[in-house]
Amino acid sequence: MTRKITVAVVGATGQVGAVMLDFLAQSEVNADSVRCFASARSAGKTVIYRGAEVTVEDLATADLNGIDIALFSAGGATSASYAPKFTAAGAVVIDNSSHWRLDPEVPLVVSEVNPYAIAGAKKGIIANPNCTTMAAMPPLRVLHDAYGLTRLKIATYQATSGSGVHGVAELAGQLTELVKSGRIADLVRDGQAIPHAQPEVYAAAIAANVVPVAGGFVDDGSLETDEEQKLRNESRKILEIPELLVAGTCVRVPVFTGHSLVVHAEFERTVDVAEAQELLAKAPGVELCDMPNPRDAAGKNPSFVGRVRHDQSVPDGKGLVFFIANDNLRKGAALNAVQLAEIVARQLRA
Repeated sequence: MTRKITVAVVGATGQVGAVMLDFLAQSEVNADSVRCFASARSAGKTVIYRGAEVTVEDLATADLNGIDIALFSAGGATSASYAPKFTAAGAVVIDNSSHWRLDPEVPLVVSEVNPYAIAGAKKGIIANPNCTTMAAMPPLRVLHDAYGLTRLKIATYQATSGSGVHGVAELAGQLTELVKSGRIADLVRDGQAIPHAQPEVYAAAIAANVVPVAGGFVDDGSLETDEEQKLRNESRKILEIPELLVAGTCVRVPVFTGHSLVVHAEFERTVDVAEAQELLAKAPGVELCDMPNPRDAAGKNPSFVGRVRHDQSVPDGKGLVFFIANDNLRKGAALNAVQLAEIVARQLRA
């Protein structure tokens, strides 16, 4: 008899939680039942799963028994408090927050890159990488296997949906005000020509602008953001290159969905560009194209990769430059979590 699987979605009323439910409904997890959880404020609301209403339960008071897989997208504090309670009740937790990612007993997994790492989930928790890191891992995996990756220099251009619904609303509101002014072209001569309300989410206006900070500054005097540190530390863990040299600058741009990256990668061996393009074209989770961009990537699953060429600053042809665009809400968060749930579900039913 085939084992029945119950899946929980924690943070089901949030932006990523809603996308998780959509992917779960289409997935090979084939959940026999789905339970949804959120804070007391959202408890009692309903969400839609496969056309039916599911009542959201209060995470703090719910009975957690009988859950096989729990998909978390409710923030680091919630994951820290409740993931161990779910595992104690018998569930495997797949967590989308940053809380568990660097725990040595918690595998950090991209489904196309290191699915075998799931076997190392000693705490019953599997971590989902940061959305920016996630976009880079499928192309970098195949290039590392072929040429031996030694150094990464990355600039990211991150969409406002990475800040949640409030970031999207701030961009939409500022864009609306610019259009209503009827004087957008005045910005050509004077960036302050059109007054705007004080930004609430970002350090500066995001519409018609670029903010050179994505994430929050870390408290170590480095002037790095947590997004930049995640990029470095998570890349090392996923690719299993603890000595990898990584430097990044993470930037917020006036895009609704779709993170982009410019990657400068250095290798141990000389890179043949045509061969590298062939490897990328065949890599799982990658789509090679002429003009990757976030608007075309939004609503789609792959990491779109293009403009692959030698890095002229690296001697002996040992460097590549390329551009990546990826939907940060899909593969960057919800899709990978559900793909990991598919792997776990197959193991449970084996």
